[in-house]
Amino acid sequence: MSQTVAFTKGHGTGNDFVVIADPDGALDMTEDHVAILCDRRFGIGGDGLLRVVRCAAITEGTDAAASGVEWFMDYRNADGSIAEMCGNGTRVFAKYLADAGLAMMDEPLRIGTRAGVKTLTRSPLGFEVDLGRWRVDDEDVLVRARGLDVPRPGQHADLGNPHVVVALSSAEELDGLDLTVPPVLDPAPPTGANVEFVVPEDPLVHEGVGRIRMRVFERGVGETLSCGTGVAAAALAVRHWAGPAAPEHWSVEVPGGRLGVRLVPHADGSHVLLSGPATLVYTGEITLA
Repeated sequence: MSQTVAFTKGHGTGNDFVVIADPDGALDMTEDHVAILCDRRFGIGGDGLLRVVRCAAITEGTDAAASGVEWFMDYRNADGSIAEMCGNGTRVFAKYLADAGLAMMDEPLRIGTRAGVKTLTRSPLGFEVDLGRWRVDDEDVLVRARGLDVPRPGQHADLGNPHVVVALSSAEELDGLDLTVPPVLDPAPPTGANVEFVVPEDPLVHEGVGRIRMRVFERGVGETLSCGTGVAAAALAVRHWAGPAAPEHWSVEVPGGRLGVRLVPHADGSHVLLSGPATLVYTGEITLA
């Protein structure tokens, strides 16, 4: 049986999404449906899909609903697989809710995700999301990628979803990577990981703000123009390498634009916040077989 669904196409610094409103959880969105919708030749095209569903209508939203949160971001990778979080996706999600009149942004907006409840506010760059507590681990991992002459050490970072950050020696090395081929991690994380490759800008710190460039390979997607949690992970990793004198504010350039990262103290520990734009491009309808 076919079903016709309304959709919105949106992006955050080029990290693009198909947004499907399904408030009551009535749609049967299989992995194949998501993969077709996100296919850039045979579907709408996107790095992932954001399903807008009430917390009370999805099993993963039970805890968020109990704390008074109305909306859940059901995020899927472009291949249809389920993902815990998407930093750029949260901003596009908030933009959609605000433009559709489903949420007011004159006060902080709380949304449910598989990585817990996230809070968004308006910011000079567009929207800022509190990604919550973070963790940088010193577990050994080697990363092989096409374009690198030898394997490089990677830094584990957990932003609610897994990341491995790799430092490169120059902008030329960053630009020379071929990320049409997935990087290989040794040992391989059980659920995979997003892999970020970073280089410092010159100077690394300008007027108290750290500055880096980054490219990313997202699990289940491939190289994307941006990755919000990856941007945060890259900033945290470079800050970790730089030592205790490193700044709390970072500016990260990705192929799709520039995003801001800052660390703030919180009652339960340090939180990392991500800020950047969110754009809704067009709307339409599509029939799924």
